[in-house]
Amino acid sequence: MSDSFSVPFQQVLARITPHLPPYLRKIEPIDGRVRFEFAPFTGHEKDPVKPQSYYDDPQLDYVPESEDQAEHRIRRIAGSVLDDLYQQASKQWQDAAYVAELRRVVRDAPERWQAYEREAKALEAAYSYLRTSEAAREWPAAVSRLVDAQDRTRAAAARFDERAADIADADYRHLYADLTPAQALAEAGYPEAKDWHVGDGFGGYFRGGLTERVERQIEEQTEHLTKVGRLAGLHP
Repeated sequence: MSDSFSVPFQQVLARITPHLPPYLRKIEPIDGRVRFEFAPFTGHEKDPVKPQSYYDDPQLDYVPESEDQAEHRIRRIAGSVLDDLYQQASKQWQDAAYVAELRRVVRDAPERWQAYEREAKALEAAYSYLRTSEAAREWPAAVSRLVDAQDRTRAAAARFDERAADIADADYRHLYADLTPAQALAEAGYPEAKDWHVGDGFGGYFRGGLTERVERQIEEQTEHLTKVGRLAGLHP
């Protein structure tokens, strides 16, 4: 908008005033551009777009420069200002819509994550115990406790993934928002979500969730125990 002020701003403002949105709080020229201030979006509004009144306004119809240079310039600048306004409004709305959707889908994910963390710690403790001399004296029972801990951790991960799938789907559908997933979750009221393992969602599909990570961990533990048992002569 390098030539925004090649005509008086008040003339531009007069042309675009009928098409300004109700959520616009302030519009002012600063350093060769126009700055907008909007009322906060909830995310439940419709995506801001230029109103039909803009396209129907005869005062903003295209006029060739060869026909009327001054009118051509003011109409082009007015259209550019409105384009910029609604683009900026849409970007702010996209962030708000992202946050609003996360508030809706997170539900009890924090509690489910905490339940997973408790089981994951118990699993780590059960696995670490197998490396102690005490475990050798009760090996079958210690391994049995490990298997129980694996099952509980797997189940807790699956319960968290039920929420994570919805969160990942929201992340995908708001891919072009300015907020990162962690920022959006923090603004939704969940700053602790930066530590969550959410996975990826796209088009209704979900992958890379917590259950997959736990399954890999359990496979590694099982492979290690099998190798230890074989080398120790506990089984063929």
